[in-house]
Amino acid sequence: MYATERQSRIQAQLAETSRVSVVALARDFDVTTETIRRDLDQLERAGLLRRVHGGAVAPQRSSTLEPTLLERRGQHGVAKQRIARRAAAALSPSFRGSVFFDAGTTTDAVASEAAPSLGPGVEVVTHALSLALTLSNAPAATLSLIGGRVRGVTGAAVGSETVRAIESLRPDVAFVGTNGISAQFGCSTPDPDEAAVKRAIVRSARRVVVVADREKQDAELLVGFASLSDIDVLVTDAAPGAALAAALHDADVEVWVA
Repeated sequence: MYATERQSRIQAQLAETSRVSVVALARDFDVTTETIRRDLDQLERAGLLRRVHGGAVAPQRSSTLEPTLLERRGQHGVAKQRIARRAAAALSPSFRGSVFFDAGTTTDAVASEAAPSLGPGVEVVTHALSLALTLSNAPAATLSLIGGRVRGVTGAAVGSETVRAIESLRPDVAFVGTNGISAQFGCSTPDPDEAAVKRAIVRSARRVVVVADREKQDAELLVGFASLSDIDVLVTDAAPGAALAAALHDADVEVWVA
């Protein structure tokens, strides 16, 4: 196989999966890992991918890239609804206690799914303006909105005041969004302020349910906020790859595939 044909196939696989592995590509094409690395170097110079440890990702998959709330609302809508229905099962019809909803479009979908069944005796907390509006559709539950400086990108409160308020809580269940989840780096997000809030949520909650569509799998953003061992459940729309699946198993994380 000529290098140009091999590189075209690498691009096609990258378009489908958003990430490729040097070892896996070498096995698939029956060439050396050095050959694959040369292919990836050429494709990176052409601006067609970005090299990362062990492989490459799509060029737009940057460690600091953060789509706006409006942009994310239009992405993976079907997958988010599937995830939301599956994640909402973490709250049984007889649930009584406290629930924290992190900011994000997937957590918003979970809130929409769960809100109608949240009855008396349920305390709901969020720091996201859009989620507060969604959760106001649960008239039988008590809703609290945590304040702070609001980031326009996510529509969520951040900053030291927000973190301190969350640290004073002990919710029974927290639904947490993430921009990336990987075997080595755990959960991560592009912004340090968002990471600080998410870290506080994870540390405060008795049970942590992370919701993430398949595009978040194996992605590593700039700031880590939770190790896999901090998570109780991962709800996603596709089974994780071998490395991530093994790491989740070792960390005793339940994986619910919607």
